Amino acid sequence: MADLFLGSPFRRLLYARPYASATAAMDWVETPTSHVIRINVPGLGKDDVKVQVEDGNVLTVRAAAKEKSEEEKEETVWHVAERGKPEFAREVALPEHVKVEQIRAGVENGVLTVVVPKEPAPARPRTRPIAVSSKL
Repeated sequence: MADLFLGSPFRRLLYARPYASATAAMDWVETPTSHVIRINVPGLGKDDVKVQVEDGNVLTVRAAAKEKSEEEKEETVWHVAERGKPEFAREVALPEHVKVEQIRAGVENGVLTVVVPKEPAPARPRTRPIAVSSKL
């Protein structure tokens, strides 16, 4: 039973290790034509998020806010800093039969959307009757 669970593509979802104190919330939906992954990235833009495929089928998402310039740091006085820096890393093992070369990603309104197109399902073999004779 453990091999069945730990061998599934969802194991990386459950055991993803963030490199910040919190990991980003994620939704993964499968449609007939693609897998759609949405990750909350509030306050981050497209230049702050890096999406790549590693080891052939592991989708890796890393995000970190850009550092402020020294001039901005000197002029800023912090009174409370409870939200921390929005940075995280997330890994997802992609299932078989996806088009890795056609993955698309975009950030809008604090949500990163990654679309992973699926390959068409292989045709199911048809049942073919075979005539039976009395001699070979």
